[in-house]
Amino acid sequence: MSIPCPQRTLWALCLLLLVSSKLAVCDGPAENWHQWRGPLANGVSPTANPPTTWSEEKNVKWKVEIDGQGTSTPIVWNDRVFLLTAIDTGRKDPSIPDPEDQPKTNFFNIKRPNTSFDFVTLCLDRHTGRELWRRTATTKIPHEGTHQDNDFASASPTTDGERIYCWFGSAGLVCYTLDGQQLWQRQLGEAAVGSSLGEGCSPVVHAGQLVLVRDHSHRGSIEVLDCLTGKTQWKKSRDEDNAWATPLVVEHSGRTQVITAATNFVRSYDLENGDVIWQCGGLTGNVTPCPVLDGDYVICMSGYQGYAAAAFPLGRQGDLSGASSTRWTLDRGTPYVPSPLIYDGLLYFTQSNAGILRCLDAETGQILYGPERLGDLNNIYASPVGCAGRVYITGRNGATIVLKRSQKFEVLATNYLEERFDASPAIAGKQMFLRGAQHLYCIEEDVTH
Repeated sequence: MSIPCPQRTLWALCLLLLVSSKLAVCDGPAENWHQWRGPLANGVSPTANPPTTWSEEKNVKWKVEIDGQGTSTPIVWNDRVFLLTAIDTGRKDPSIPDPEDQPKTNFFNIKRPNTSFDFVTLCLDRHTGRELWRRTATTKIPHEGTHQDNDFASASPTTDGERIYCWFGSAGLVCYTLDGQQLWQRQLGEAAVGSSLGEGCSPVVHAGQLVLVRDHSHRGSIEVLDCLTGKTQWKKSRDEDNAWATPLVVEHSGRTQVITAATNFVRSYDLENGDVIWQCGGLTGNVTPCPVLDGDYVICMSGYQGYAAAAFPLGRQGDLSGASSTRWTLDRGTPYVPSPLIYDGLLYFTQSNAGILRCLDAETGQILYGPERLGDLNNIYASPVGCAGRVYITGRNGATIVLKRSQKFEVLATNYLEERFDASPAIAGKQMFLRGAQHLYCIEEDVTH
């Protein structure tokens, strides 16, 4: 029996609402990779399931060339991929000497460019790699150089699902709609990074607030902006030397805490007003790995001029330095550039920038295995990611090793691409996005063969 017309209309409306509801459920962080280190800020996707094997000829859905330089991880939101790049225009300022004619000014002999750069946000179609839009935030000559392994677009963008926030450090901060309409822009001053090593800390968005940390030459800061307007809500000075650790935002003990890792202190700030809730020393210099959450503790580590890791409590207040407040500490095998991965109680990290892996029990700090050599991966800047019971680690030589998430070292596959990879993988749905020195790869299983 056919449904009468008014009832058919009501039925159709109910079906539309049901479909819309299902779409809304999918339209969230868990199904995407909306920020540096993914939906849980620990390198894990709870829903992704990309391939375990690929090569230049296998399971590459698309591969597109990316103009300029940028080592930031791309982010994924629904059917779009966003990434940042800095493009050298080649246009010189004759008042600035060529880099080779400039005197040595720092340990690494890093020189200031004398050509202008376009600071660009790219939006690509997730399914085809086709460029949907590009926007240039500004064009300028950087005020100082950067390390050869860094660049002028090394921070990852972030999104709250409504707006995308793109942080180019000293070149400024810009906010767009997901369709590329500029909403606001801020210039937050130039950072004098020690030895001109360059910037790289990514922004973090939480409940309508955007958190930016800049640690450089003891003149750094932490600043929180309103996402709608870009106006500063509060700003605090930070007496820290060079550090590049992206902050972690957690809700604990009735307060929203912003955890920052640096040489002098690991600090917890109150997101509402910038008050320091607690602080504790214990890391080494040039802190780059970002903090990760494990229950009531936050795990921080560093690996430059020494090794250090510790699990700090979230529920205390004041200066915890010197007190027996850490759950555990470790003084060997920690990373310099890559961040750790915490995956269902297992903590994975590489030693310095080398292809050497350890796996710890995150609660006790007990080493479950390692040091284990990661085959052909002998130099690593990318951070490991995890999903579907697997751990993926990408080396600079284009090799990615896939491990079983386990208390034992078990290699599932090793894959090779013909490019250098410094950026960390992004994973969402059945895809993995790998940004190389020249191209962005979309890895997805080819079901036609």
